[in-house]
Order: sequence, then C-alpha cells, then structure tokens
Amino acid sequence: MFAQLTTETEKGHLFNLLASYGIKDTVLAAFEAVPREFFVEKAFQDSAYEDRALPIGEGQTISQPSLVGTMLEALDLHGDEKVLEVGTGSGFQAALLGRLAKKVYTIERIPTLASLARGPLKELGLLNVKAVVGDGTLGLARHAPYDAIIVTAAFTSVPAPLIRQLREAGRLIMPVGDQNEQEVVLYKKLVGKLVAIRKIAPVRFVPLIGKHAWDIINRTS
Repeated sequence: MFAQLTTETEKGHLFNLLASYGIKDTVLAAFEAVPREFFVEKAFQDSAYEDRALPIGEGQTISQPSLVGTMLEALDLHGDEKVLEVGTGSGFQAALLGRLAKKVYTIERIPTLASLARGPLKELGLLNVKAVVGDGTLGLARHAPYDAIIVTAAFTSVPAPLIRQLREAGRLIMPVGDQNEQEVVLYKKLVGKLVAIRKIAPVRFVPLIGKHAWDIINRTS
C-alpha cells in the first residue's frame, strides 16, 4: 500500500509539473492513461515518474516526461490524425500518441527495442499503434501522407523522405543540430517546403542513424 501511495504522489507531482510547462488537458489525460513504469527497465521502475531520461538498453533512453509532453503539445493533435514517429525506443511516446491520434506508425531501427515496445502497447490495447523495424530516415512511404511526424533522434536537418511524406500544412517536430547540441524545432509544411515555426527547447538527443542521417561510424566517433 505504501509503495502504491508513493507512486500516486509521484504521479501527482509529475502531472503538476507538466501542467506548469503549459501542457494542457488532452495531453495530460494521455499521460494519466499510459503508465510510464510499463516502458522502463525493472531496475528503474521506482524512478518512472521522475522528470528525467532513463536508460532502456541498446544505448538508448526514454526521454524525460516534460520534454515528451512539450513536443506532443506542440504537435496540436485533435484525435483524427495519422502520425509517423521515428524512433520507437521504449514505446512510451508511441503509446501517448495512440491516445492522441487516430493511427500511429512508429519506426525503430533496433529490432530488440521494437520487440520490447510491442508488449506494453498490446497490453494497453493500443491497436491503433503499429511498430515496425526499419530505417526511420526513409519514413514509411506506403502509409503516407502523414498529418504529423515526430522524430526522437537528432540530425543536422530533416531527412528529405520525411518532408515528402508529410502532408501539406502538416506539422513535424524534431531535434536539429550536431551530435553534441541540438534544439527541438517545430515545422509546418507550406507549399511543399518545411517552414520553422518555433524553437521549443535546447536538448541532447541520441543521433539519428540511417541513410539520410548519421551512419554508425559518425555515431561512435
């Protein structure tokens, strides 16, 4: 009982923090419906409601909730969208997207992570979320165009295939910069080109790996 009460208190603190960042009811409701502890390693479950990134294996992390919430809030989803996520990771953000959009396709380049993410997504009944293994920099052309795209790894610019697969007037959010420092930038597609709407926050994401981004040598150098 004590552990459960502690968790509920931690959740309350986190949700208050999210609200203080300007994250509104729709996104907050998604956070309330998706247990973050389902998506972290057992050793870190006691820290699931702390506002910090946590390791998930394979050199990857689950981002801190305030950043995830800020990025989702910026996408301004209304529930009828088709969304592409590049970088499934633990599957936590994909689960949140599943609560906020009609259909979600999420791409993960590391097969073990994609497999692990499918478990909690299925357990939560998020049948509108499909996790696939592949090169996220290529997007997923067979299901395009997308109303929104969210990228959870960093590169110096938005890969061209993702721009092509975003519908006109659609939104894309991604950390942009070098391998040490980046900023999350919100874009909108206007007349076939991406226009930067605003910078969200300075960040340090893992590098985006693929044909249209860094290669493995860049990542480890």
